[in-house]
Amino acid sequence: MELRQLAYFVAVAEERNFTRAAERLHVAQPGVSAQIRRLEREFGQELFDRSGRTVRLTAAGAAVLPHARTALAAADGARSAVEELTGLLRGTVAIGSVTSHKVDLPGLLADFHRDHPAVEITLTEETTDRLVDGVRTGRLDAAVISVGETVPDGLASVVVDDQPIVAAVAAGHELAVHARLPLAALRGHALISLPGGTGLRARLDEACAAAGFTPLIAFEAGDPGVLAELAARGLGVAILPAVVAAARPDRLRGIALTRPDLRGRLVFAWRAGGPAGPAGRALVGRARAALRSTGR
Repeated sequence: MELRQLAYFVAVAEERNFTRAAERLHVAQPGVSAQIRRLEREFGQELFDRSGRTVRLTAAGAAVLPHARTALAAADGARSAVEELTGLLRGTVAIGSVTSHKVDLPGLLADFHRDHPAVEITLTEETTDRLVDGVRTGRLDAAVISVGETVPDGLASVVVDDQPIVAAVAAGHELAVHARLPLAALRGHALISLPGGTGLRARLDEACAAAGFTPLIAFEAGDPGVLAELAARGLGVAILPAVVAAARPDRLRGIALTRPDLRGRLVFAWRAGGPAGPAGRALVGRARAALRSTGR
C-alpha cells in the first residue's frame, strides 16, 4: 500500500467522482482508477460502489477512510516537521474563493510566490458550502466565503466585507417607488438570486422561511453582476449586495429590506486549528496581516 493510493482514495471519497478527483490531483483519470483497483485488490474488498451516477463508499470504504486520512496527515506532519526544522518552505497551498469579493487574491498569491517559489499554489472558485467543507476537511488551506452573523463551526476568520443586502429593480418596476420594504413584501414576486449553496442565497432562504414564505426564484446566476443586469432589464427583483445595485444608479433602484434587515458578510476563513502544513500557515498569516493593514 502506497501513500499515493491512499491520497487517491481520499480524493475520490470526498469528490464522489473519479474525474473530479483526478482533476483535483492533477493526474489522469485512468491512473486514479488503476490505483484504486490495486488498493481494493490489496484489501480484498471493493471500496466504492460505482453502480450509480455518483461514486459512494462501501461499508469497507467507509471503515478505511478515517485511517487513510490519519495516515496522510501523519506523513504531512513528518514532512512539515523536517521542513520547519531546516527552515525550508515547500509543499502546496490550496485557496478557495466565492466569485465576487474585495480581497486582492492575485496580489496576495503573487507576493507569496515571489518569497516562496518552491510552494505550489492552487486557487479554485466554489460555492460557500463547498468551500467550507474543503477548509474543514483540509482540502483547502483557506477560503473567502460568505457567512451570516456567525462563522461556521470549526473555522476562524477575519472580516473582508460587511454590507446590506438589498432588493434591486428596474426603474419601471412596481416596487421602484419604495425606498424600504419588509421582506414579506417580496412574497409572490419573481426573484433573481445567486444559486443554492452560496452565502447570500442562504441568508435569503433563511429570512424568507422566518417570514413564512418560500421565495419565488425566477433566475439564478453565479455572478452578482449578471443578476443586476437581469433586474435592470425588468426580469424581476434581484437580491444583491447594496454596492452592486449602487453601481448602476441610472438603471437600478436599490430597496432596503427590513424585518429582518439582511446583511452579507464576506470573511477570509481557515481551519480553527490552523492549516496542517507550514506553507498554508505562512499564507494564512500573511493574509491576516494584509487584511489588518487595509483596516478590515
